[in-house]
Amino acid sequence: MNRTGAMPAEIQWEDFTMALSESLDKVSLGKIVVIREQLMKAQAAGQTVYRLESGDPSFSVAPHVLAALQAAAAAGKTHYIPNDGIPQLRAALRDKIRRKNNIPAVTENDIFVTNGAMHALFVAFCCLLATGDEVIVPDPMWTEVVENVKLAGGVPVGVPLKFEKDFEYDPADIRKHITPRTKAIFLNTPHNPTGAVLSKETLLEIVAIAEEHGLWIVSDEAYEDVRYAPNQHHSIASLAPHYLEKIVSVFSFSKSYAMSGLRVGCIVTTSATLQSRIPKLLRCTINGVNSVAQWAALAALEGPQDQIPVMQAEYALRRSMLFDALTGIEGLRVFKPNGGFCMWAELDPKIYPRLGCKDAAELSEWLAQMGIGSAPGDAFGETCHDAIRFAFSCDTAMVRDGAVALRQALTGPGIAAADR
Repeated sequence: MNRTGAMPAEIQWEDFTMALSESLDKVSLGKIVVIREQLMKAQAAGQTVYRLESGDPSFSVAPHVLAALQAAAAAGKTHYIPNDGIPQLRAALRDKIRRKNNIPAVTENDIFVTNGAMHALFVAFCCLLATGDEVIVPDPMWTEVVENVKLAGGVPVGVPLKFEKDFEYDPADIRKHITPRTKAIFLNTPHNPTGAVLSKETLLEIVAIAEEHGLWIVSDEAYEDVRYAPNQHHSIASLAPHYLEKIVSVFSFSKSYAMSGLRVGCIVTTSATLQSRIPKLLRCTINGVNSVAQWAALAALEGPQDQIPVMQAEYALRRSMLFDALTGIEGLRVFKPNGGFCMWAELDPKIYPRLGCKDAAELSEWLAQMGIGSAPGDAFGETCHDAIRFAFSCDTAMVRDGAVALRQALTGPGIAAADR
Protein backbone atom coordinates (compact mmCIF):
# COMPACT_ATOMS: atom_id res chain seq x y z
CA MET A 1 0.00 0.00 0.00
CA ASN A 2 1.15 3.55 -0.60
CA ARG A 3 1.19 6.30 2.00
CA THR A 4 -2.40 7.30 1.25
CA GLY A 5 -3.61 3.83 2.23
CA ALA A 6 -4.63 2.95 -1.35
CA MET A 7 -3.17 0.00 -3.22
CA PRO A 8 -1.36 1.14 -6.39
CA ALA A 9 -2.92 -0.15 -9.62
CA GLU A 10 0.26 -1.97 -10.64
CA ILE A 11 0.27 -4.02 -7.43
CA GLN A 12 -2.11 -6.96 -7.39
CA TRP A 13 -3.59 -8.44 -4.20
CA GLU A 14 -1.55 -11.62 -4.79
CA ASP A 15 1.62 -9.53 -4.62
CA PHE A 16 0.55 -8.05 -1.28
CA THR A 17 -0.23 -11.44 0.26
CA MET A 18 3.04 -12.82 -1.02
CA ALA A 19 4.89 -9.96 0.66
CA LEU A 20 3.11 -10.69 3.94
CA SER A 21 3.89 -14.41 3.74
CA GLU A 22 7.52 -13.64 3.02
CA SER A 23 7.57 -11.30 6.01
CA LEU A 24 6.25 -14.13 8.17
CA ASP A 25 9.16 -16.30 7.05
CA LYS A 26 11.51 -13.68 8.52
CA VAL A 27 9.74 -13.67 11.89
CA SER A 28 10.89 -16.04 14.61
CA LEU A 29 8.55 -17.94 16.91
CA GLY A 30 10.68 -16.60 19.74
CA LYS A 31 13.14 -18.17 22.14
CA ILE A 32 11.01 -17.15 25.11
CA VAL A 33 8.11 -19.16 23.72
CA VAL A 34 10.32 -22.20 23.18
CA ILE A 35 11.63 -22.06 26.74
CA ARG A 36 8.15 -21.43 28.12
CA GLU A 37 6.76 -24.48 26.33
CA GLN A 38 9.66 -26.59 27.62
CA LEU A 39 9.03 -25.52 31.21
CA MET A 40 5.26 -25.98 30.98
CA LYS A 41 5.80 -29.51 29.68
CA ALA A 42 8.19 -30.27 32.56
CA GLN A 43 5.73 -28.76 35.03
CA ALA A 44 2.92 -30.93 33.68
CA ALA A 45 5.16 -33.97 34.17
CA GLY A 46 5.58 -33.12 37.86
CA GLN A 47 9.00 -31.42 37.77
CA THR A 48 9.57 -28.40 40.02
CA VAL A 49 9.99 -25.37 37.80
CA TYR A 50 10.62 -21.68 38.37
CA ARG A 51 8.81 -19.59 35.76
CA LEU A 52 11.32 -16.75 35.43
CA GLU A 53 11.17 -16.70 31.64
CA SER A 54 7.99 -14.80 30.77
CA GLY A 55 6.08 -11.80 32.06
CA ASP A 56 2.62 -13.00 33.02
CA PRO A 57 1.40 -11.35 36.25
CA SER A 58 0.64 -13.95 38.92
CA PHE A 59 -2.15 -11.89 40.45
CA SER A 60 -5.82 -12.65 39.94
CA VAL A 61 -8.10 -9.98 38.55
CA ALA A 62 -9.80 -7.86 41.19
CA PRO A 63 -13.14 -9.22 42.48
CA HIS A 64 -15.16 -6.36 40.97
CA VAL A 65 -13.57 -7.02 37.57
CA LEU A 66 -14.42 -10.71 37.75
CA ALA A 67 -17.96 -9.84 38.83
CA ALA A 68 -18.36 -7.53 35.83
CA LEU A 69 -17.10 -10.27 33.50
CA GLN A 70 -19.63 -12.74 34.90
CA ALA A 71 -22.45 -10.20 34.88
CA ALA A 72 -21.82 -9.31 31.25
CA ALA A 73 -21.93 -12.95 30.23
CA ALA A 74 -25.08 -13.58 32.28
CA ALA A 75 -26.76 -10.55 30.73
CA GLY A 76 -26.15 -11.91 27.25
CA LYS A 77 -23.52 -9.35 26.27
CA THR A 78 -21.82 -11.97 24.13
CA HIS A 79 -22.72 -10.72 20.66
CA TYR A 80 -21.00 -8.51 18.10
CA ILE A 81 -19.94 -5.16 19.47
CA PRO A 82 -18.75 -1.93 17.80
CA ASN A 83 -15.58 -2.49 15.81
CA ASP A 84 -13.55 0.20 17.64
CA GLY A 85 -14.73 -0.80 21.14
CA ILE A 86 -17.88 -0.40 23.20
CA PRO A 87 -18.71 3.31 23.73
CA GLN A 88 -18.68 2.98 27.52
CA LEU A 89 -15.10 1.65 27.55
CA ARG A 90 -13.84 4.24 25.08
CA ALA A 91 -15.35 7.00 27.21
CA ALA A 92 -13.77 5.57 30.37
CA LEU A 93 -10.42 5.32 28.59
CA ARG A 94 -10.77 8.94 27.51
CA ASP A 95 -11.30 9.97 31.12
CA LYS A 96 -8.37 7.86 32.32
CA ILE A 97 -6.03 9.21 29.64
CA ARG A 98 -6.98 12.80 30.42
CA ARG A 99 -6.72 12.38 34.19
CA LYS A 100 -3.90 9.89 34.67
CA ASN A 101 -1.79 10.39 31.55
CA ASN A 102 -2.38 14.16 31.35
CA ILE A 103 -3.34 14.17 27.66
CA PRO A 104 -6.32 16.53 27.80
CA ALA A 105 -7.00 16.86 24.08
CA VAL A 106 -7.93 13.18 23.63
CA THR A 107 -11.56 12.29 22.91
CA GLU A 108 -13.25 8.89 22.71
CA ASN A 109 -13.02 9.17 18.91
CA ASP A 110 -9.21 9.07 19.23
CA ILE A 111 -9.29 5.69 21.03
CA PHE A 112 -9.40 2.25 19.42
CA VAL A 113 -9.76 -0.86 21.58
CA THR A 114 -7.45 -3.70 20.54
CA ASN A 115 -6.77 -7.32 21.40
CA GLY A 116 -4.04 -6.41 23.87
CA ALA A 117 -1.05 -4.11 23.41
CA MET A 118 0.70 -6.53 21.04
CA HIS A 119 -2.22 -6.32 18.62
CA ALA A 120 -2.21 -2.54 19.08
CA LEU A 121 1.42 -2.38 17.95
CA PHE A 122 0.72 -4.62 14.96
CA VAL A 123 -2.18 -2.43 13.90
CA ALA A 124 -0.29 0.82 14.52
CA PHE A 125 2.75 -0.20 12.50
CA CYS A 126 0.68 -1.66 9.65
CA CYS A 127 -1.32 1.56 9.41
CA LEU A 128 1.73 3.79 9.67
CA LEU A 129 4.51 2.21 7.64
CA ALA A 130 5.19 1.83 3.94
CA THR A 131 7.55 -0.85 2.69
CA GLY A 132 11.14 0.00 3.62
CA ASP A 133 10.28 2.66 6.20
CA GLU A 134 12.73 2.58 9.11
CA VAL A 135 11.68 2.57 12.75
CA ILE A 136 14.24 3.41 15.41
CA VAL A 137 13.93 1.05 18.38
CA PRO A 138 15.90 0.45 21.58
CA ASP A 139 18.28 -2.53 21.54
CA PRO A 140 17.55 -4.64 23.57
CA MET A 141 13.81 -4.53 23.02
CA TRP A 142 10.86 -6.85 23.59
CA THR A 143 11.01 -9.20 20.60
CA GLU A 144 7.50 -8.71 19.27
CA VAL A 145 8.04 -4.99 18.68
CA VAL A 146 10.72 -5.66 16.10
CA GLU A 147 8.74 -8.51 14.57
CA ASN A 148 5.66 -6.32 14.16
CA VAL A 149 7.73 -3.66 12.42
CA LYS A 150 8.92 -6.35 10.00
CA LEU A 151 5.39 -7.66 9.43
CA ALA A 152 4.32 -4.15 8.46
CA GLY A 153 7.08 -4.02 5.85
CA GLY A 154 9.27 -1.77 7.95
CA VAL A 155 12.92 -2.00 8.91
CA PRO A 156 13.80 -1.88 12.62
CA VAL A 157 16.96 0.09 13.39
CA GLY A 158 18.36 -0.67 16.82
CA VAL A 159 19.92 1.91 19.12
CA PRO A 160 22.17 0.11 21.63
CA LEU A 161 21.35 0.75 25.29
CA LYS A 162 24.24 0.83 27.73
CA PHE A 163 24.52 -0.39 31.31
CA GLU A 164 26.74 2.59 32.14
CA LYS A 165 23.86 4.94 31.26
CA ASP A 166 21.27 2.89 33.17
CA PHE A 167 19.95 1.71 29.80
CA GLU A 168 18.68 5.21 29.05
CA TYR A 169 17.39 5.61 25.49
CA ASP A 170 19.98 8.24 24.65
CA PRO A 171 18.62 11.02 22.40
CA ALA A 172 22.12 11.65 20.99
CA ASP A 173 22.33 8.01 19.89
CA ILE A 174 18.83 8.18 18.42
CA ARG A 175 19.88 11.17 16.35
CA LYS A 176 22.88 9.23 14.94
CA HIS A 177 20.59 6.52 13.58
CA ILE A 178 18.23 8.80 11.64
CA THR A 179 18.36 8.38 7.85
CA PRO A 180 16.22 9.68 4.97
CA ARG A 181 14.13 6.49 5.35
CA THR A 182 13.38 6.95 9.03
CA LYS A 183 9.62 7.15 9.62
CA ALA A 184 9.22 6.76 13.38
CA ILE A 185 10.90 6.53 16.76
CA PHE A 186 9.58 3.77 18.99
CA LEU A 187 9.91 3.99 22.76
CA ASN A 188 8.84 1.82 25.67
CA THR A 189 8.92 3.15 29.22
CA PRO A 190 9.09 1.46 31.64
CA HIS A 191 11.22 -0.67 29.38
CA ASN A 192 11.06 -4.41 28.75
CA PRO A 193 13.55 -6.09 29.13
CA THR A 194 15.85 -3.80 31.16
CA GLY A 195 13.40 -1.99 33.44
CA ALA A 196 14.72 1.47 32.56
CA VAL A 197 12.32 4.39 33.05
CA LEU A 198 12.75 7.47 30.87
CA SER A 199 12.85 10.86 32.52
CA LYS A 200 10.74 13.82 31.45
CA GLU A 201 13.89 15.55 30.19
CA THR A 202 14.82 12.61 27.95
CA LEU A 203 11.29 12.38 26.56
CA LEU A 204 11.31 16.09 25.73
CA GLU A 205 14.61 15.65 23.86
CA ILE A 206 13.11 12.78 21.87
CA VAL A 207 10.12 14.96 20.96
CA ALA A 208 12.48 17.70 19.79
CA ILE A 209 14.36 15.25 17.56
CA ALA A 210 11.14 13.86 16.11
CA GLU A 211 9.80 17.34 15.43
CA GLU A 212 13.06 18.45 13.80
CA HIS A 213 12.90 15.55 11.33
CA GLY A 214 9.13 15.24 11.00
CA LEU A 215 9.09 11.77 12.53
CA TRP A 216 6.29 9.85 14.20
CA ILE A 217 6.59 8.63 17.78
CA VAL A 218 5.08 5.30 18.83
CA SER A 219 4.96 5.00 22.61
CA ASP A 220 4.31 1.64 24.29
CA GLU A 221 3.19 2.35 27.87
CA ALA A 222 2.03 -1.14 28.90
CA TYR A 223 4.08 -1.01 32.12
CA GLU A 224 2.96 2.46 33.21
CA ASP A 225 1.85 1.20 36.65
CA VAL A 226 4.75 -1.19 37.31
CA ARG A 227 7.46 1.10 38.64
CA TYR A 228 9.39 1.69 41.83
CA ALA A 229 9.78 4.88 43.86
CA PRO A 230 10.97 7.49 43.22
CA ASN A 231 10.55 6.78 39.49
CA GLN A 232 7.57 8.35 37.75
CA HIS A 233 5.92 7.56 34.46
CA HIS A 234 5.39 10.35 31.93
CA SER A 235 3.29 9.84 28.82
CA ILE A 236 5.26 11.47 26.05
CA ALA A 237 2.06 12.79 24.44
CA SER A 238 1.37 14.84 27.58
CA LEU A 239 4.66 16.67 27.10
CA ALA A 240 4.05 17.66 23.48
CA PRO A 241 0.47 18.81 22.89
CA HIS A 242 1.68 20.74 19.84
CA TYR A 243 2.96 17.50 18.29
CA LEU A 244 0.10 15.26 19.37
CA GLU A 245 -1.01 14.35 15.86
CA LYS A 246 2.24 12.50 15.22
CA ILE A 247 2.35 10.60 18.53
CA VAL A 248 0.73 7.17 18.78
CA SER A 249 0.23 5.92 22.34
CA VAL A 250 -0.41 2.28 23.25
CA PHE A 251 -1.89 1.16 26.58
CA SER A 252 -2.77 -2.21 28.07
CA PHE A 253 -4.85 -3.77 30.84
CA SER A 254 -2.52 -6.77 31.13
CA LYS A 255 0.02 -5.38 33.58
CA SER A 256 -1.93 -2.72 35.51
CA TYR A 257 -4.91 -4.98 36.17
CA ALA A 258 -3.41 -8.50 35.76
CA MET A 259 -5.75 -9.07 32.80
CA SER A 260 -3.16 -10.58 30.45
CA GLY A 261 -5.40 -13.45 29.38
CA LEU A 262 -8.40 -11.21 28.71
CA ARG A 263 -6.50 -9.38 25.94
CA VAL A 264 -7.57 -5.75 26.09
CA GLY A 265 -5.46 -2.79 25.06
CA CYS A 266 -5.89 0.36 23.03
CA ILE A 267 -4.35 2.73 20.50
CA VAL A 268 -4.62 6.47 21.03
CA THR A 269 -4.10 8.74 18.03
CA THR A 270 -5.48 12.08 16.85
CA SER A 271 -4.14 11.57 13.31
CA ALA A 272 -6.94 11.68 10.72
CA THR A 273 -4.94 9.39 8.46
CA LEU A 274 -4.51 6.70 11.10
CA GLN A 275 -8.09 7.11 12.27
CA SER A 276 -9.26 6.26 8.75
CA ARG A 277 -7.01 3.22 8.49
CA ILE A 278 -7.19 1.65 11.95
CA PRO A 279 -10.90 0.67 11.83
CA LYS A 280 -10.30 -1.17 8.56
CA LEU A 281 -7.51 -3.28 10.02
CA LEU A 282 -9.45 -3.90 13.23
CA ARG A 283 -12.39 -5.16 11.19
CA CYS A 284 -10.18 -7.41 9.07
CA THR A 285 -8.19 -8.86 11.97
CA ILE A 286 -10.55 -9.19 14.94
CA ASN A 287 -13.88 -7.49 14.16
CA GLY A 288 -14.03 -6.26 17.73
CA VAL A 289 -12.34 -7.30 20.98
CA ASN A 290 -14.01 -9.99 23.12
CA SER A 291 -17.25 -8.41 24.33
CA VAL A 292 -17.29 -9.55 27.96
CA ALA A 293 -13.59 -8.70 28.33
CA GLN A 294 -14.42 -5.11 27.41
CA TRP A 295 -17.04 -4.89 30.17
CA ALA A 296 -14.43 -6.27 32.57
CA ALA A 297 -11.98 -3.60 31.39
CA LEU A 298 -14.62 -0.94 32.00
CA ALA A 299 -15.04 -2.17 35.59
CA ALA A 300 -11.25 -2.13 36.04
CA LEU A 301 -11.12 1.55 35.10
CA GLU A 302 -14.19 2.70 36.98
CA GLY A 303 -13.86 0.54 40.10
CA PRO A 304 -11.41 0.63 43.03
CA GLN A 305 -7.75 1.10 42.10
CA ASP A 306 -6.30 -0.25 45.35
CA GLN A 307 -4.99 -3.42 43.70
CA ILE A 308 -2.36 -1.42 41.80
CA PRO A 309 -0.30 -0.31 44.86
CA VAL A 310 -0.66 -3.81 46.33
CA MET A 311 0.87 -5.30 43.19
CA GLN A 312 3.57 -2.62 43.10
CA ALA A 313 4.61 -3.47 46.67
CA GLU A 314 4.72 -7.20 45.93
CA TYR A 315 6.76 -6.66 42.77
CA ALA A 316 9.19 -4.53 44.79
CA LEU A 317 9.61 -7.40 47.25
CA ARG A 318 10.23 -9.89 44.44
CA ARG A 319 12.67 -7.49 42.79
CA SER A 320 14.74 -7.34 45.99
CA MET A 321 14.73 -11.13 46.36
CA LEU A 322 16.00 -11.73 42.85
CA PHE A 323 18.46 -8.83 42.81
CA ASP A 324 20.03 -9.91 46.10
CA ALA A 325 20.36 -13.48 44.85
CA LEU A 326 22.11 -12.42 41.64
CA THR A 327 24.37 -9.79 43.16
CA GLY A 328 28.01 -10.75 43.69
CA ILE A 329 28.10 -13.68 41.26
CA GLU A 330 31.35 -13.78 39.32
CA GLY A 331 30.84 -12.88 35.67
CA LEU A 332 27.34 -11.40 36.21
CA ARG A 333 26.48 -7.68 36.27
CA VAL A 334 22.89 -7.10 37.31
CA PHE A 335 20.76 -4.01 36.68
CA LYS A 336 18.14 -3.28 39.33
CA PRO A 337 15.09 -2.24 37.34
CA ASN A 338 13.33 1.06 37.94
CA GLY A 339 10.12 -0.31 36.46
CA GLY A 340 8.58 -3.46 35.01
CA PHE A 341 9.08 -6.93 36.43
CA CYS A 342 12.16 -8.11 34.56
CA MET A 343 15.78 -8.19 35.66
CA TRP A 344 18.51 -7.79 33.06
CA ALA A 345 22.01 -9.11 33.64
CA GLU A 346 25.08 -8.72 31.46
CA LEU A 347 27.45 -11.68 31.22
CA ASP A 348 31.23 -11.47 31.15
CA PRO A 349 32.29 -14.05 28.51
CA LYS A 350 34.57 -15.55 31.18
CA ILE A 351 31.46 -16.99 32.83
CA TYR A 352 30.90 -19.40 29.95
CA PRO A 353 33.95 -21.64 30.42
CA ARG A 354 33.38 -21.56 34.18
CA LEU A 355 29.88 -22.94 33.72
CA GLY A 356 30.77 -25.12 30.75
CA CYS A 357 28.63 -23.44 28.10
CA LYS A 358 29.49 -21.54 24.94
CA ASP A 359 27.12 -18.57 25.15
CA ALA A 360 24.06 -17.07 26.84
CA ALA A 361 21.67 -19.10 24.70
CA GLU A 362 23.24 -22.36 25.84
CA LEU A 363 23.27 -21.12 29.42
CA SER A 364 19.56 -20.34 29.20
CA GLU A 365 18.86 -23.77 27.76
CA TRP A 366 20.81 -25.46 30.55
CA LEU A 367 18.91 -23.51 33.17
CA ALA A 368 15.64 -24.58 31.52
CA GLN A 369 16.70 -28.21 31.76
CA MET A 370 17.11 -27.60 35.48
CA GLY A 371 13.60 -26.13 35.60
CA ILE A 372 14.74 -22.49 35.85
CA GLY A 373 13.25 -20.11 33.33
CA SER A 374 15.18 -17.29 31.66
CA ALA A 375 15.52 -15.61 28.28
CA PRO A 376 18.88 -15.14 26.51
CA GLY A 377 19.90 -11.67 25.44
CA ASP A 378 19.88 -12.43 21.73
CA ALA A 379 16.10 -12.88 21.95
CA PHE A 380 15.89 -9.11 22.44
CA GLY A 381 18.30 -7.57 19.97
CA GLU A 382 21.48 -7.56 17.94
CA THR A 383 23.85 -6.03 20.49
CA CYS A 384 23.08 -8.01 23.63
CA HIS A 385 24.21 -11.58 23.03
CA ASP A 386 26.10 -11.61 26.32
CA ALA A 387 23.08 -10.96 28.49
CA ILE A 388 20.17 -12.79 30.09
CA ARG A 389 16.75 -11.76 31.40
CA PHE A 390 14.79 -13.09 34.37
CA ALA A 391 11.15 -12.15 35.03
CA PHE A 392 9.77 -11.90 38.55
CA SER A 393 6.08 -11.80 37.61
CA CYS A 394 5.40 -15.33 38.90
CA ASP A 395 4.19 -15.67 42.50
CA THR A 396 6.40 -14.53 45.37
CA ALA A 397 7.11 -18.02 46.71
CA MET A 398 8.30 -19.14 43.28
CA VAL A 399 10.52 -16.07 42.94
CA ARG A 400 12.00 -16.69 46.40
CA ASP A 401 12.74 -20.38 45.78
CA GLY A 402 13.75 -19.77 42.18
CA ALA A 403 16.23 -17.09 43.24
CA VAL A 404 17.91 -19.59 45.56
CA ALA A 405 18.03 -22.27 42.84
CA LEU A 406 19.32 -19.77 40.31
CA ARG A 407 22.15 -18.58 42.54
CA GLN A 408 23.16 -22.17 43.25
CA ALA A 409 23.22 -22.93 39.53
CA LEU A 410 25.28 -19.86 38.61
CA THR A 411 27.80 -20.30 41.42
CA GLY A 412 28.05 -24.09 41.13
CA PRO A 413 30.27 -26.36 39.06
CA GLY A 414 28.25 -25.86 35.87
CA ILE A 415 27.04 -28.03 33.04
CA ALA A 416 29.90 -30.51 32.89
CA ALA A 417 29.51 -31.51 36.54
CA ALA A 418 25.71 -31.74 36.16
CA ASP A 419 26.15 -34.14 33.25
CA ARG A 420 28.41 -36.48 35.18
